[in-house]
Amino acid sequence: MKIKFICIGKTTKPFLETGEGEYLSRLKHYCSIERIELPDIRNAKNLSREQLKEAEGKEILKRILPSDQLVLLDERGKEFSSVSFASHLEQQMNQSVKTIVFVVGGAFGFSDEIYQRANMKMSLSRMTYSHQMVRMIFLEQLYRAFTIIRGEGYHHE
Repeated sequence: MKIKFICIGKTTKPFLETGEGEYLSRLKHYCSIERIELPDIRNAKNLSREQLKEAEGKEILKRILPSDQLVLLDERGKEFSSVSFASHLEQQMNQSVKTIVFVVGGAFGFSDEIYQRANMKMSLSRMTYSHQMVRMIFLEQLYRAFTIIRGEGYHHE
């Protein structure tokens, strides 16, 4: 299974870049993973929230295939425990899903078109995190899920 991780904008905090790099490196032992960083939309200050979400949505759609499973990291999505997320991921692998695309959107969320295309919305917490922090937190949870699937000692219950 291949995983694509799409993010809008750059990670600007060095400690978060280091953390993302650490988990991306670890994940390569479990899956094929590609991190896709989409540039911020130009002249965003001149756009309404809806126009900005639509522009970001078009950039996201350019990078996914019709057969890809699209999972939006969204505050109104389904919440998982680490173990249940691992179970869900394993189920996707057992169903021979070729590619899962996880997306962290921009500051205002996703366009209606992206919500309609999505196969699932997933929330990391009821709390709100910065979009840059969500990236590292998600990558750590993805790594944790693979260690749970393999029965490795990273996760403690």
